Amino acid sequence: MVQADRPASGQGARRSPVSISVFFPCYNEQANVQRVTEEAIRVLDEMGADYEIIIVDDGSADDTGRIADEIAAGNGRVRVIHHERNLGYGAALQSGFRAARKELVFYTDGDGQFDIGEMPALLELLGDYDIVSCYRIDRQDNLVRKINGWLWTRVVGLVFSMKVRDVDCAFKLYRRRLFDEITMESTGALIDTEILARAVRKGYTITQKGVHHYRRQAGRQTGASPRVVLRAFKELWQLRRRIVREP
Repeated sequence: MVQADRPASGQGARRSPVSISVFFPCYNEQANVQRVTEEAIRVLDEMGADYEIIIVDDGSADDTGRIADEIAAGNGRVRVIHHERNLGYGAALQSGFRAARKELVFYTDGDGQFDIGEMPALLELLGDYDIVSCYRIDRQDNLVRKINGWLWTRVVGLVFSMKVRDVDCAFKLYRRRLFDEITMESTGALIDTEILARAVRKGYTITQKGVHHYRRQAGRQTGASPRVVLRAFKELWQLRRRIVREP
């Protein structure tokens, strides 16, 4: 069940302190990983949260892994997961979700295109819902990426009967128990679609909220290559067949 932009009552939405795992999938983000992690630490400390931060280094060829290890060595609340080789975005998300130990789990990409300072506002929505799936306000991408994203979200919505405004927006908050109950198979760009589709099928509820999107300050985007896009469309229909056949 997907609800769009419906305000929550706030009853039971906040826990004191909130128990939350925050993770970042990273691939060649040596120029961003420290800044993003330090900002997350600042926000979570200000919240007084019971938290952990997980950096997923998806086989980076640069110094991302080394920098992440240095951060973790200086802060016991930070952990690093290393993939020996680049396994793909979906595999990085799977590693983060499976490693999470707290009651809630939030992720955003390690490229710094979102402000984690907007994350605390999502917690208020979990009084009535199980997932907060955000959408990008004034998306700061080129026209081709915007069109591809719009088309992809519409196709996904039709295939799985989900009214989600921005399925691949990398700013989402979940109840962690969801990941004890669903299968995650996608290792590529289909991962967000798979998680939401499987969650809806199991009766989890979704609400949506807009968040600001910013231009990448450093590094290079890798998710919009034609190969990645074609693979995602091919796997979409395979995923639908698998989900329909499940009890």
